[in-house]
Amino acid sequence: NYSAANAFLDAFAQWRRAQGLPAVSLAWGLWGASSAMTETLGESDQARMSRGGIRALSVEEGMALFDTAIGADEPALIPVKFDFAALAEQAAVDQVPSMLRGLVRKPRRSVRVSAVGSVGDMAGESLADRLAKMPQSERQRALLDLVSADVATVLGRSGLEAIAPDRAFKDLGFDSLTGVELRNRLTAATGLQLPASAVFDYPTPAALADVLLEQLGVSPMSVLAELDRLEAALSSTSLDDDVMAQMAKRLQTLATRCAEPGALAEGERDFDLDSASDDELFSFAENELGSS
Repeated sequence: NYSAANAFLDAFAQWRRAQGLPAVSLAWGLWGASSAMTETLGESDQARMSRGGIRALSVEEGMALFDTAIGADEPALIPVKFDFAALAEQAAVDQVPSMLRGLVRKPRRSVRVSAVGSVGDMAGESLADRLAKMPQSERQRALLDLVSADVATVLGRSGLEAIAPDRAFKDLGFDSLTGVELRNRLTAATGLQLPASAVFDYPTPAALADVLLEQLGVSPMSVLAELDRLEAALSSTSLDDDVMAQMAKRLQTLATRCAEPGALAEGERDFDLDSASDDELFSFAENELGSS
């Protein structure tokens, strides 16, 4: 109702000006002085607005803007105080509201430093690639740290120790606005398209980190899912004998690697018996059986 009433006043002021009548509609930004509208804002709410590039107006600043607006030849104006450094940070991760994009220039490169380490140039190595190089236990911890760090930022808390991984987001103080902000930050860090309801669909930091791990394609379950897709493809596709033989050879190599990790030497993993020369075959046999 409040938004609809404001939209009507903006349009009404423009209509009156078009008729040659006086009118001005002001869409105020945040005032620092407490009022009936802002008295319930908590620290996390104010911190969220600050991260979004909105700073509070003092009474003196507000009155000066009011005088300027009354003397301007425009029917609808927005007296607001911006933090352009914060807007630039938002622009770096494509989080500037469309209405404000003309105020800041988007950097050529997007840089994000997180608990997983420096994400660096988004055009370079992806987060999934870096995670894939880590042991499984480190991947889970890195993503949980990433989620916890963003949770702490959104809630205006310092340190990850204040964020219990198994505590529900709603018990930590999340609402729909903070939930969307957390989604936006994680989307910027991971490149995943997460739903706005992520904190309600996956109700704890640990659960959300597990989902990120799976969707980034570095979860053990994602590997099993790929095997399921391969099995389904083999069942529904007709392949000639030569292709089937090559596939069987590669699958046998993979099966050996899974059954006996480290059993295959680096050079042996890619050894092709069909194309090997006589010297290569003798060398392979000596390595495999030992010299007599």
